[in-house]
Order: sequence, then structure tokens, then C-alpha cells
Amino acid sequence: MNDKTLAPEPRAVSARYARRDAAHDAQHYSLYASASALQAQHERLRAMRQLWRAHGWQSLAGLHITEAGCGTGGNLQDLLRLGADPARLHGLELLPERAQAARLRLPTTVAVLEGDALQAAIAPGSQQAVLAFTLFSSILDTDFRSALARQMWQWVAPGGGVLVYDFVVDNPRNPDVQGVPLAEVRRLFPHARITSRRLTLAPPLARRLPAPLLAPAAMLLPFARTHRLTWAVKTLNPSP
Repeated sequence: MNDKTLAPEPRAVSARYARRDAAHDAQHYSLYASASALQAQHERLRAMRQLWRAHGWQSLAGLHITEAGCGTGGNLQDLLRLGADPARLHGLELLPERAQAARLRLPTTVAVLEGDALQAAIAPGSQQAVLAFTLFSSILDTDFRSALARQMWQWVAPGGGVLVYDFVVDNPRNPDVQGVPLAEVRRLFPHARITSRRLTLAPPLARRLPAPLLAPAAMLLPFARTHRLTWAVKTLNPSP
């Protein structure tokens, strides 16, 4: 999709990601190169598994799951490792080059859809889980953020939910992102039953620590955790 065909906020998000990709060191996010990135991923996967097992899901097999803003497919790969069925996974990605990278990484039965998520052909009530990982923090327009949250909520079947992973504080060095505290998640999903936990040792701190100290530091310094994983559940008798 050409940027000129996008609505103003998706077009702005595309420009923000382009600036971010140009400025950031890819090694910081490489699971092979960065011990802190690997530690954060392992912590997040454990938390996801715990949340979903507490929700009553003994397996991800048979569940329909969509990720909005799937990037190059890393989170979808993690879902496959946790037992999700590739034919029941969808990835939605705004940026063409990232969507193409996801298609190359993932099994061909995983559907990767390119373009504005508000226009995605996902049937209402068809998904057991919708993921938004570091997505809302990149959307600075409040109305568009709310519209996307409403759309995601419509995709979720009763008994399922939206899983939001995002940082909770503003980054003074990056005006292109905005923290998403728990109060904002509650505003975006006002009818949800919320379960949430703080995760992820502050990346600037984590990158300075030796690998053996990362897990203990994450446990002993809860005030230094900068992200939150929130499971927003649509109850079996949902409000409108």
C-alpha cells in the first residue's frame, strides 16, 4: 500500500517507524546479539503463558489469534512455539517491507495482511486473542488510538481478549512514542476484565548489566520495570 493512500495517522506512524529504524541500533533488539533482549523475550513468554493458563487455556491449539502491528513476525513465531496453529494466525502490518519480512519468516499458512489495521478483513467475534505489542505507544492521535482499540475489541469473541504489551512511561529522548499506562489501557477497553503485570527491566539499564545479573535484577528491581503486559478479557456476557 502506498503511503499516499493511508489516513493521516497511519501515514504519520509509518514516518515515525522510518525515523526509528534509521536511528536505532538493530543489535539492541537481536535475540542473538543482545542478552537483555533475550531475557525480556523469555520473561514476556513466561508471563503470557501464565496469563493464558490462568484464563483456562491449556493449549493454544485451535485458537484464532491476530497480532496488530506484527512487524517482521517475531511474536507470531513465539506463538507457534507455544503451540498455536499457523493456519489460525493472522498478522497485520502497516509497513510493506516488514510485512514481506514476516511472510519470509513464517509458514505460508500464516496470513500476513498489509495496510491499515482499521481496514483489515477480520470478522467480528472471530478471534480468541488479539495482540498489540508496542503498538499503541506509536499512535499519538488519541481518536485513532481509540478507534483501533474499538476495532480490535470487535474482533474478539466473548471469552477471549486483547493482550497489550507496551511501555508505561514516556521516553524523553523519543518524541515519536508515548507511554501507555494501565489507566490508558482501561480507557481503551472500558468493558474489559483486566489482568496486568509489570515486566521488562528498563532497556538502558539492562544493556549495561552482565548477562548473569539480568534475571536477578528484573526480580529484585520491580520499580525499574518499564513495560506492562495486560490481558483485557471480553466476558461471556459482554457489555456493548
